[in-house]
Amino acid sequence: MKKLLFLFLFIPAVFLGQELNAKVEINYEQLPNEAKERLKNFDRDIQEYLNNNRFTDTNWEWERVNCNFTIFFMSADDTKYKAQLVVTSQRPIENSQNSSLMLNIRDDKWSFEYEPSQSMMFNLSEFDPLLSFLNYYAYVILGFDADSYNPNGGTSLFNKALDLCARGGSSPNNDGWELNRDSFNRRALIDDVLSGAFSQFREDYFEYHYNGLDIFNQDKNLAQKNIARLVNNFYEKKDMIDTRSVLKRVFFSAKSGEIVQYLSDYPDKEIFNKLMIIDPPNTSKYQQALN
Repeated sequence: MKKLLFLFLFIPAVFLGQELNAKVEINYEQLPNEAKERLKNFDRDIQEYLNNNRFTDTNWEWERVNCNFTIFFMSADDTKYKAQLVVTSQRPIENSQNSSLMLNIRDDKWSFEYEPSQSMMFNLSEFDPLLSFLNYYAYVILGFDADSYNPNGGTSLFNKALDLCARGGSSPNNDGWELNRDSFNRRALIDDVLSGAFSQFREDYFEYHYNGLDIFNQDKNLAQKNIARLVNNFYEKKDMIDTRSVLKRVFFSAKSGEIVQYLSDYPDKEIFNKLMIIDPPNTSKYQQALN
């Protein structure tokens, strides 16, 4: 059933449900054996943390949001680790057996400490390089999910992620938290989402999913118009958007193939020329669709 309402209310905890269905995989092939031994329960600990905590104050009545955390360990120094994360999330498409890829992010700046059997308590008031990082991605996943069901529905969640960025940026472990647009950056993503430059995009993001993908099997023409609307509006505002925009990269990293799939027989082929201009990294996909 579609999420007709997505309201964040303070209600008794007994009625609250967990929001994420996270699967965690780790790759520690680059680490020495003693480090691998210390990390043998790491994936279990992280998965339990993500799935057993509540990140919103809403009466969560819907299916949990499916997401995947793939963690690549790069180095270990006793209990200190450096890792990269690939995080993806999916959203079911209404009246379909298919899902929509919502996020496909690679974050290569994660440093933290971990000891076997350490306590993992959910706490937003204190910054922790391990848990605050996980909390950030929980809010990003839920924020984009919420935006797809209600216009600007994820704002309160993105604001929580922004607060985590501020705390991380002022911490000793500030790599990835301080604003930087040279590559993927946690703070830059949230700044983009909450900026006025992307207000139209967030409205179109809702239409793309709720009145685009979700109705595709019932009213294909209207669905394609609402999917194309996002592209057309983005193209019209392209000169107002920083070419280094992290939100733009994150969106098209997840959606470029999907856009081609759903607009493959769209009457106005100019849409693919526009996509090549606003999303150069995926030009080959759009060129193939055009041909």
